[in-house]
Amino acid sequence: MEVLYSSTRGGGSRVKASEAILKGLADDGGLFVPDHIPALDKSLEELAGMDYRQVAYEVMKLFLTDFTEEELKDCIARAYDSKFDTGEIAPLAEAGGAYYLELFHGATIAFKDMALSILPHLMTTSARKNQIKNEIVILTATSGDTGKAALAGFADVEGTRIIVFYPKNGVSPIQEKQMVTQKGSNTLVVGIHGNFDDAQTGVKKLFSDRELAAGLDRKGFQFSSANSINIGRLVPQICYYVYAYAALLREGKAAPGEKINVVVPTGNFGNILAAFYGKNMGLPIGRLICASNENRVLYDFFRTGSYDRNREFVLTSSPSMDILISSNLERLIYRIAGNDGDRNRELMTALTTRGKYEITGEMKAALSDFYGAYADEKETAAEIRRLYESCGYVIDTHTAVASAVCQKYRKETGDQTKTVIASTASPFKFTRSVMNAIDAKYDSMGDFELVDELSRLANVAVPPAIEEIRTAPVLHQKQCEVEEMKDVVLDFLA
Repeated sequence: MEVLYSSTRGGGSRVKASEAILKGLADDGGLFVPDHIPALDKSLEELAGMDYRQVAYEVMKLFLTDFTEEELKDCIARAYDSKFDTGEIAPLAEAGGAYYLELFHGATIAFKDMALSILPHLMTTSARKNQIKNEIVILTATSGDTGKAALAGFADVEGTRIIVFYPKNGVSPIQEKQMVTQKGSNTLVVGIHGNFDDAQTGVKKLFSDRELAAGLDRKGFQFSSANSINIGRLVPQICYYVYAYAALLREGKAAPGEKINVVVPTGNFGNILAAFYGKNMGLPIGRLICASNENRVLYDFFRTGSYDRNREFVLTSSPSMDILISSNLERLIYRIAGNDGDRNRELMTALTTRGKYEITGEMKAALSDFYGAYADEKETAAEIRRLYESCGYVIDTHTAVASAVCQKYRKETGDQTKTVIASTASPFKFTRSVMNAIDAKYDSMGDFELVDELSRLANVAVPPAIEEIRTAPVLHQKQCEVEEMKDVVLDFLA
């Protein structure tokens, strides 16, 4: 059955998957959502006998219904290849009473690789399917990981250019070095003087600028997005939750139909929304546990039903979660509002104008699948130390937020259901924070000394993504104010 996509704000007509991927954002500023969530058409036992690529096809074919089998399998084969340092693509590691779904074995050692390895291929295939002659300009805001993963995916891809904006003082040293050393004649990296929300709002503003779009079209360009607001990012993320459950079955760690809980460190809400979509496809997931850091806007939302971004923005050791406007939450709000575009638009307008909105009691009741909690900086560091000292397993700061929240959830509820924790980044990406959590004595070491010491402690080889930036030259030094973002884009395209 064909799946079509429409805007969360009710404007425009329904479009095919390839059109939604190309546009990224709907014309009215809304996000594309499927007209229904398809059910898995293979049994969980059948999926347990498949490798990652096969599972990915079985999930994506249900959402991307205007892609042929050949097109989709070609995109999958190009994406999930030797750039991943483990043949399993997304292995499960059992440690400290939970299963850590390691999503960081790709080219940039963060979970964004799972979707951004395939998005360029989905996008170029979509362009061919829709006879697009314009050059596609990928416009992306990043809190640290999306930027590098998108740059790596789109670098030197014919018919595309990519511009990444990041908060100049809001990412880790390793994250920044990864981005500013990016090769590719079609790439531009820009540090903005502001936080991630400023960058994300600026990018959304550019997308909604009709005059700018018309001018670019005349010059042979059109915008698209590599952020998780693009449905071509969201759909591939569903695959790894299906694969994780299939792996538990295959390894005899779960019985067919046995429910599991899923914990996700959450910033922009796309990763946990993918798990929610998986549950609605028939995956036996019990609770969806939304883990926040000290920017606890989502925790407060799930507790009170009020979303309020009017608060201090906190820079933490888990910078990819330092977000006060969780864009993908809009897709969930639209759903619990009964797929009412007008109602959703009112709420999103309130967020833009007043910085907050409140959902009804009926809508809040529809969030019963979710549980929200947060971990502060001390709790995050303590969880890294606890796992390392108890079993030698080293996790990054974002995964530690999720792991700490998992412990809180179990203590508060008594629920001991088997749990999969989304491990969203390699500890090598946040070496200083990770090593300081293990022992404060490491703080005197240099960044790459810490990398080598972490490798020794964790008994894990230094990832190629880190090795290659040790001596890589800085190729991108541009900075700008938020209000200058449009001029930066126009200069690059000129």
